Amino acid sequence: MATRKEIDGSAGVPQFYGKELRYQREKAGLTLEKLVEGSFYGITFLSEIEHGNRRIPLRLAQHADRVLGTDGYFVRNCDDVRKARRKGHAEYFERVLEEEKRAQVIEQWSPTVFPGLLQTGAYAHALFRAERTPELPEEIDAKVDARLERAQLFEESHRTPQYWNILHESLLRLPILPPQEMAEQLDHIAALIRRGRIFTQILPWNSGAHALMLGNAMVLDFADAPPLFYTESQHHGHTIDEPALVKQYRRSYDLLRAAALPPGASLTMIEKAAEDYRNGLQPTRLDHRDLA
Repeated sequence: MATRKEIDGSAGVPQFYGKELRYQREKAGLTLEKLVEGSFYGITFLSEIEHGNRRIPLRLAQHADRVLGTDGYFVRNCDDVRKARRKGHAEYFERVLEEEKRAQVIEQWSPTVFPGLLQTGAYAHALFRAERTPELPEEIDAKVDARLERAQLFEESHRTPQYWNILHESLLRLPILPPQEMAEQLDHIAALIRRGRIFTQILPWNSGAHALMLGNAMVLDFADAPPLFYTESQHHGHTIDEPALVKQYRRSYDLLRAAALPPGASLTMIEKAAEDYRNGLQPTRLDHRDLA
């Protein structure tokens, strides 16, 4: 018999309402199966909500209130759970933030900045400061902390997805940080590669026309759900789950990966760039002689 896992309602807003949902369900004498009966959700999904690992969707909150007779309690509070789960992140990123923790494989193309999952604190700070928003320093710090928290994905061995990313070579050559901090950013990526946590390929600067030239891309694959595609601009993101369209984006990503350098050669290039920054040999201007 499986051991009952207690829920710490003090751990956060999602856990608080998840614990209340379990309490109300058991008070009504219902199993997980009985509570989701008549909804579009499964028992695993409901269990994840009770443990604070997933937000409660509005439709399921409405269903729970109706079945449990809780007078709209979960509908009134499901938005609080949603906001708590994405604290420090943009609203449009909320679905990816939740689903990347359950993905089996994540594939990402980032032509202009290092992906958020790979950024150091200094790099993330530089990006947020560049926007020159009226936010207070502590508000920017909260965003940076939230971004770094995502990277804990690579520290939880039992939940780590296989993460592939393709980076444009220009990211190694155009510093947005002082040399030592750029070296640390590149060292961080190289360390993740050497630990087997990620697979990175570099797209050479002179690769010519290639797939996905018009933007970034992120593809998430799951064991028990259709894949998702995500792309974003500076202040907006878009998640696509329509199978035919995701398939097209997948094909574009595969073409791009075929044009990139192999992982071994890419790691060598990253480590060489880090060493150049440490030794003061980084390029002071974009020069084709400094590139691959």
